[in-house]
Amino acid sequence: MEKIAILSDVHGNIPALEAVLNDIRKRKVNRVICLGDIVGKGPCPDIAIDIVIEACDIIIRGNWEEGIISEFKCDNLKWHKDKIGKERLNYLKNLPFSIDFFMSGRLIRLFHASPINTFHRVQEWAPFNDRLDMFVNTKMTKEGSICDLKPDVVGYGDVHHGFVQNFNGKTLFNVGSVGNPLDIPQASYAILEGVYDSRQLNSFSIHLVRVPYNIDLAINEAKDSNMPQLDDYISELRTARYRGLKK
Repeated sequence: MEKIAILSDVHGNIPALEAVLNDIRKRKVNRVICLGDIVGKGPCPDIAIDIVIEACDIIIRGNWEEGIISEFKCDNLKWHKDKIGKERLNYLKNLPFSIDFFMSGRLIRLFHASPINTFHRVQEWAPFNDRLDMFVNTKMTKEGSICDLKPDVVGYGDVHHGFVQNFNGKTLFNVGSVGNPLDIPQASYAILEGVYDSRQLNSFSIHLVRVPYNIDLAINEAKDSNMPQLDDYISELRTARYRGLKK
């Protein structure tokens, strides 16, 4: 049996990222995959990119990566873009949209948000058919496909809520967020355990892992950086409540 750690939505939060990677090392994981949104929101996008490149075997692009490399201009994006620098921006441009692989007889597909694009958001409470559509093959998922089959298991990030759901013989899971969780104020990631690269049916499991980290340190780093939208960021770290919700 092998273990694959899947993390997402680091959002420039280094204390949270380091806590998660330390937990992964303790569990003797074989591979590490990142589902994007390394940057954005938090104070250290440059450092986060460097650490993730070093730690992860595969990195998939998220909506923040697409926003950062686009020509769209706003003060928030510009602040993060300036910190990242040209060399890292060039690296982000080449990140894949999705990845497929077999594990214990199941076709696993991983992407950031949905098979449509990195901005199409599907929550755990979305209508049943919207969640079922997470298993369709699209022009975008063809980029990372290894066969013409539809996936048995789909994992993604984006919504910052960790969960596992089973329906119609399919399994949908979300890894939550490392650096900006919006369910409980602890870093979140997932571990898949099974026989990697095997089409023979065998035992398989999905674990959601919660890791406490030094939130005060993360907030102090944000304050020292003079980052944009600081108050909203601090509130989200402390409460795990999305800034867009009405108070």
